[in-house]
Amino acid sequence: MRCPFCGAQDTKVVDSRLSGDGDQVRRRRECLVCKERFTTYESAELNLPRVIKRDGTRVPFDGRKVRSGMMRALEKRPVSTGEIEDALARLTRRLISSGEGEVSARLIGELVMEELRHLDQVAYVRFASVYRKFEDVRAFRDEIDRLERQPGPEAKRQQLDLLANLEPKP
Repeated sequence: MRCPFCGAQDTKVVDSRLSGDGDQVRRRRECLVCKERFTTYESAELNLPRVIKRDGTRVPFDGRKVRSGMMRALEKRPVSTGEIEDALARLTRRLISSGEGEVSARLIGELVMEELRHLDQVAYVRFASVYRKFEDVRAFRDEIDRLERQPGPEAKRQQLDLLANLEPKP
């Protein structure tokens, strides 16, 4: 692995551990030349479906585009990098497990919105406003009304905590 700081080819692995839902390995590396440390992520190369865009063209799935869109929506929101990585891993697993050779860009957008809805409602509305092309305040209001009828991410976490506390101890 080439050092991103000095470009040297000699690096050593300092620490390795599973990341995400166990489908990725996180490695801390140290450059043997400049002694800088950096992190790399290793995952299996999987056959992801091709994406059918709105204009009918077909392109390879690009996880970086999905990550970029989610990161833009989650900018300055209290969501950890680990939670984002887990959401991306779930989305990717769903695409792979569908067994489809091609999926619509619309389906991917819906999956992203579903993950964002569980992570952060503000990020969800941000993404939905661009993705669904909200054109007036009423569209925002309708989406917010829909969100208010559902429990938020924090309420769901608290419900899970309560359930964990109710389980009998062995």
